[in-house]
Amino acid sequence: MPEPHSYGPIRRPTYPAEKARQGEIILKEPWQRAVFIAGLLGFFLLALVMAVVRAA
Repeated sequence: MPEPHSYGPIRRPTYPAEKARQGEIILKEPWQRAVFIAGLLGFFLLALVMAVVRAA
C-alpha cells in the first residue's frame, strides 16, 4: 500500500536578516573596478545592439 503524501506547506528553516542578506561586491584594485564596469557596459551595449537589430 503506498504511503500517504503530505500536501501542507513546505517548512524551511528561517534565518535572521543579518545572515540572509546578499554579499557585497568588493573591488579593491583599480583593475577590478575597470573589469566590473566594462562588463556592465558590455552587457548594456549588447542589449542595445540586439534591440536595434531586432527592430530593423
